Formats: sequence, structure tokens, C-alpha cells
Amino acid sequence: MSEIVLTNDEKARYARHLILPQVGEAGQKKIKSASVLVVGAGGLGSPVLMYLAAAGIGKIGIIDDDKVDMTNLQRQIIHSTSSIGELKTESAKRRIKEINPEIIADIFDTRLTIENAKEIIDGYDIIVDGTDNFATRYTISDCCEILGKPWVFGSIHRFEGQVSVFNLNGSPNYRDLFPKAPPPELAPNCAEAGVLGVLPGIIGSFQANEVLKIVLEMDGILDSELLLIDTQTMNIRKLRYNSNKEREKVTELSEEAISCALGLDEEQSLDVSSTKQNMKEISPLEYVDKVKNGWKPFFLDVRREEEEKIVTLPNTNLRISHTEVPSRLQEIPDDQDIVIYCRSGARSAMVANFLKMSGDYSMEVYNLSGGIHLWSSTVDSSIPKY
Repeated sequence: MSEIVLTNDEKARYARHLILPQVGEAGQKKIKSASVLVVGAGGLGSPVLMYLAAAGIGKIGIIDDDKVDMTNLQRQIIHSTSSIGELKTESAKRRIKEINPEIIADIFDTRLTIENAKEIIDGYDIIVDGTDNFATRYTISDCCEILGKPWVFGSIHRFEGQVSVFNLNGSPNYRDLFPKAPPPELAPNCAEAGVLGVLPGIIGSFQANEVLKIVLEMDGILDSELLLIDTQTMNIRKLRYNSNKEREKVTELSEEAISCALGLDEEQSLDVSSTKQNMKEISPLEYVDKVKNGWKPFFLDVRREEEEKIVTLPNTNLRISHTEVPSRLQEIPDDQDIVIYCRSGARSAMVANFLKMSGDYSMEVYNLSGGIHLWSSTVDSSIPKY
């Protein structure tokens, strides 16, 4: 490997780093030679990417399969109104290259999965978790344990956030602290629970700070410690945790191991193909056309009460949170077709599959594909996406 040198322009750009005793020119060279993969270019990924680019991390990878949406802009500050409809990876790459043209920015327009995780993660020194789902988080954790890579964890919920560092030189891993994911009703994502827009900026900045401390080999890194921040009360505290000596170390990536951590039984899978085999789907346009021709299905909303206040689709007969459906089956008729909807079609698919698997419904059960989002795009643009 050729010797890392700082150009005169770089010395000017990083001047405030160079005068820090903990960084200096030697430290800045470490930063320049480092590579970091950021999983997710959303709320957490935005500040992480921008601050690491500004700091001079030599190679930054961005992985995300989503496109910029209007609802992202309240907190995902790396994107702008002009980016709507663009791949988040492309939008993020353009922004960090504007911040620092000298860095290398790699993009992966895909979701991190057990199939591609090793190949992608193996090319970087440090991994940053900017995700909002547990399946991807456990995939990051398991892959980093196998490859011996440190990773920086961050999570947000309404006004609260958490930060920690896992798998740093043999330090505890995510499964030591969280052997099992909480049930969905206790850990809804931002789209379901909401989040104060500045919170991911705060938590993401802490994550970027931990990355730089790891690169610079500084003291005080949050390995074996979980930082808890409540921005409503401004209560900030740290909890210490240890490795679980009885936990079997991860040696290979498997869907079964991820499913176990998520609390799924053998009949449930991260692969939604099994769900689709047990229920039918109907698009918003197909639904509207059939209703105009006299079809009268039971129209069931399985979102949360807070979401119902934002918008409700016409002809909705009942709203029940998807987690309450098993205990309220008596409210759902078994003598007419049922169409189930939610924000994007994911929760409604789970409920549709559950109803068909229960065997109590001889009539047809449909999932409204794409949910309110697709309805807004194809049927009525006045229906707000959120």
C-alpha cells in the first residue's frame, strides 16, 4: 500500500482536526485511509454520511434500495425536495461528493440480505447501522461477527435514541445485548410511531463520532456501553453490558438464525412468498373498479389509531390495529369478502394471511397491495402519503 499523504488543500480543509492533539496529521491520515459502510441513507444515515465525508473518511459505501419520498424530508437532511423520486443512494452520493470531492463514494442500490452481506461488508473497515428494521440489524450483527468487523449501532423512537459499538476487538455483540427482537407492537418503525425530525440528526451525529473514535483508536468508545438519550426530558445515561459467555458464536449467515431472533416460528419466514400463497392481493384501481360494479366487501383498516387521524380511505368499515386482530376476530364478518389495508401493504398482508390460515373465513380475503401509498399514486392524489 502506498504511503498516505495529505495535500496542501487537505491540510487546509482539515486544519481544525490537525491542531487537535488527539488527531493531528497522523490521525488525519488514519481517517483518510479508513473505509466505512453506511447501511441506510435515511434519517440516521444522513448525518453519518455528511459528517464522515466532511471529516475525510477515504472510502464511504452507501447501501439502500429505497427512493426519496416527500415524507423523508422532515428528517433525512441529506436529501432535498429536488431529490424526490431519486434513488437515495444517488442523492446521498451527490451530496457527500459536494461536501468533499476527494472521497470515494460507492453505492449499492439494494437491500442488505444474507445473500449479499458478506461480499459487501467485507470491503469496509467499519459498518454503521442506519436501518429501521430488526432483520437487517441482525444480518449486520451476524455478518460482522463472522468477518470480525466493528459496527456502530443506532436506533430512534419518537423522542428517544440509542447508540453503541459492537464487535470491536472482541467486545460484546448485538446478540449479547438483544438476544431477541421486541415484538412489533413494542418497536414500531418511524412510519408507524413517528419521530421528532431532529432526533436522527442527534443520534446519527453520535454514531459518526464513534466511527472517528474507532479510526483514531481513542479512549471512551461505546463498546460494552449503551448510550440512552431522551430528547424530550434531556435525560442522558449509559448502561454497561457484557458478553454472554453461554451464547453460541455465529459462524454462518442463515435465515433460520435471523428468524429465531425475530421470534418467528418455523412456519413464518422472512420470505414473504409463503404469505402471498395464502392470500389474494388486489390493487387500489381493481378494488375501486369492482366496487363501482356492485361489489360490497368488508373494508378493514389495520393501522394504529394515530394513523387513522391522518387519513382514512372511503368506505372503511372498521379499524383495528394489526396487533389486536387475533383478540377481536368476532368483529370481522365471516360471510362477506374482506379487503384489508394499511399504509404500505405490509401489515395488511400479515393480517390477510392470518385470517386465511385461521380457517374461519370461507369468503375471499384480499390484501390491498401498496396500501394508502399506492391508492394516493393511482386513485386519488389528494389522499396524503405519510
